[in-house]
Amino acid sequence: MSESDSSRRVPQDLVAIFHASFHPTKGNVVDWSLKASHDLNLDQLEFSALPSGLHLVEQDVVYFTKDGQHGVCVFRRRSTTEQGHRGVRLSSLGILFAKSHRPRPWRHVKALKELIDTVYSCMESKGTGILEPTETDWEPARVFFEERKVRRSDLGSAGDWAGWSDELDGSYSEPLDSNPTLHLPHLLRILGPSSLTLYKHVLGRKRILIYTLPPVEVACILCQVAGDLCFDCQSDCNIRDISSSRLKGKHKEPINVLGMVTLTDLDRLRAESKTGRGWIACTTDAIFLEKPSHYDLLIDLTTSTPNKSSRPTFYASKLVPTQPGGPNTPSYRLSTIRFAWSDVKLWNEIDRILQLDSDGASHHTCCSPAPDQAQKSKTITAWTDVWQVYEDVCMICAGLWMGNWRGNSTMSYSTANGAENWGAVRLEGDDDLRVNGAYVRNVGMGIEGRPVEGPSTLRVGPTSTKSVRRASAMSWSSGKATVVGAMPSSSSNGKARQVSSSATVVPVSAGADVAEGYTLDHLHESEEDVSQRRNGQLLTTMAILQTFHAHTLFQLSVLEDLLARQGVPPSSSPDAASSAGERVISLTPKDILAFELGPLSSFDAKYLEWLVQEYAGDDVKVTVKRGWKDLLGAIFGYG
Repeated sequence: MSESDSSRRVPQDLVAIFHASFHPTKGNVVDWSLKASHDLNLDQLEFSALPSGLHLVEQDVVYFTKDGQHGVCVFRRRSTTEQGHRGVRLSSLGILFAKSHRPRPWRHVKALKELIDTVYSCMESKGTGILEPTETDWEPARVFFEERKVRRSDLGSAGDWAGWSDELDGSYSEPLDSNPTLHLPHLLRILGPSSLTLYKHVLGRKRILIYTLPPVEVACILCQVAGDLCFDCQSDCNIRDISSSRLKGKHKEPINVLGMVTLTDLDRLRAESKTGRGWIACTTDAIFLEKPSHYDLLIDLTTSTPNKSSRPTFYASKLVPTQPGGPNTPSYRLSTIRFAWSDVKLWNEIDRILQLDSDGASHHTCCSPAPDQAQKSKTITAWTDVWQVYEDVCMICAGLWMGNWRGNSTMSYSTANGAENWGAVRLEGDDDLRVNGAYVRNVGMGIEGRPVEGPSTLRVGPTSTKSVRRASAMSWSSGKATVVGAMPSSSSNGKARQVSSSATVVPVSAGADVAEGYTLDHLHESEEDVSQRRNGQLLTTMAILQTFHAHTLFQLSVLEDLLARQGVPPSSSPDAASSAGERVISLTPKDILAFELGPLSSFDAKYLEWLVQEYAGDDVKVTVKRGWKDLLGAIFGYG
């Protein structure tokens, strides 16, 4: 479906539209609303629509949830001379969606931005200097809501799920960059190998909180993208035949993406935590940093500076052992967590895919640099991330001995082609960032993809069709795992790759220009260039999603085999309900290596505990054997 056809489709899945503003004496209030049902409760939506700190920016987009229903609002800060308003008016126009398996708030964002501009322009055109809306000013909003409100119980398939091909390049596809999932490659470049730590927490259904400074749109996008990493495997939709036979967890829905949360949502976070489904949220309230008991993983997007040239910081919430005679109330603290050595193998494969579309990364508009950006920092060394890992170096030797450590054509952390290929951090000051025109000041929104010269840049010709784009993928085998990539590498090192026979990929010609910076030429891109860039972005996103999906299925297959060998029925099995008492699963280093994890990693052991709780039940206890006999047996392959 073309972009013009997509733009003409109007989903009918809204249940409410509202306007929230900051009142000088009352605080945040909802001063206007329309609802599809009078029973719908809009209390406290004003806090989600106007999170703290939003007064620092001119405009923003905020994603949120209310009683299990997703919503989105567009924020504007307007100058005024009205008495009592301190020179500005802060307000948001938002919409709330009906419950569905796959809510898609981003499909309405462009129209919502146009709507709020229309409403505010009408008020300003009166010339009275008063920016308080009247009933007649809301007429465009009434038309907007009437056109998009719910009319059918099935939402006209607006909330259905039919797989990633249909989502990104089918009936639910949207113009470039409007779907948050298409930002996955760029956000992986931002987080680096630590994105696999996030992936493990998502698959383990843990509580994930992202702390950011305004604007918050990118943090909200990161929440959605994180949930998409395991959406296909955690959804009980059985789109493909392979999904119907895989190991299933006790929860039928994917991890809950809450979006923006504030201090008023503490009780809701406690209630969500008790379900065990897991959640992902973002906040601008710094007091959450002092409440680590409410989440399991904290991603701080504000910790890096241009001088440090580092990535966002990950913190794990850890229970502090109680002291004799001390208080009985459990206490938690934040501890820095980094990726494990076992993650490097998967990250190398993901990074290899990202490098194939490095030209598309330089054109990415999610976190594009300002026109007056400075030169990239060349001070980042090749092993900045690697030497921060806390894993025991002996396991690298063990991996080399067993042949598990895979060689790479160009190491993920190599600067053989120049340190500028690594990417740079851009924060406040001259190196500011913009999201579709909105100023972004956090580190988590500013590491740019690195351009790579040469003919290997991923680019699809304008004649490519949807069926070709869906089929253009490749696979490589590593033990039991099958990971799907995007294009073959020209390197002679590493494992050989095979391109699917149905793939049709048009490489960049030898004389094609490779983008080495940001110039005014990007403002005059032809439709063909835009189409090629979109196709490359689609290929990269789908290849990465397939990579995560294949790796997840691989680990679940190993877990299913382990449960069968130890006589533990899966949580979805009828035999699990009849099993009484606590059951124990013993993991040897050889068992952990079967998952392609590190036997000495305490985080990998805890990750396996999360998987066992989800796919075998809460009453199953996991014990890890780490004796010398077990370790030697894993290294030399006996026992």
